[in-house]
Amino acid sequence: MQRCRGGSREAFEVFVNRYMKDAYFIALGLVGNREDALDLSQEAFVRAYRNIKQVKPGRKFFPWFYQILKNLCISHLRKRRYRRASSLDAEDCPEVAASADVFSPDVVADRNEVKGKVWEAIGKLDEKHREVIILRHFRAMSYDQIAEALFCNKGTVTSRLYYARKRLQELLETGKGGGTSGLR
Repeated sequence: MQRCRGGSREAFEVFVNRYMKDAYFIALGLVGNREDALDLSQEAFVRAYRNIKQVKPGRKFFPWFYQILKNLCISHLRKRRYRRASSLDAEDCPEVAASADVFSPDVVADRNEVKGKVWEAIGKLDEKHREVIILRHFRAMSYDQIAEALFCNKGTVTSRLYYARKRLQELLETGKGGGTSGLR
């Protein structure tokens, strides 16, 4: 980190190589579109590089970087909602695309339908609940890692995950995505 703060491109490249997949998949989970996720994750690295000298000594890179990425994704979603009122597009998520032709078309279609419904429900969660679901279940981060990335305590992560899972279950059971649940 010291070398990065000193302007070393090679040192920053280590961070890019280490976190580029995580950044892309986190952005994909937050915005639901491959091209946008790629653009946003790349922009986050550009901004991080430009502002690396602002990182306080002793602070870890990823939680700082995550805030940049998250803020870019939130801004993007706000602009997108402003331009067109639509939810996450399940077809843009790689998890929805058919994997290999190993399974019969019916099995693949059923699996993709379920995955599409899950992504649609995730898209209907509010931001704080969507991000904990993505970080925990799609990036396999520990509760401690999530708490560090979100600058909150482990109890807050536990609570958000509980309510996010509860709301996801409600959305998937109703199949409509409607209803009024009191998320915290």
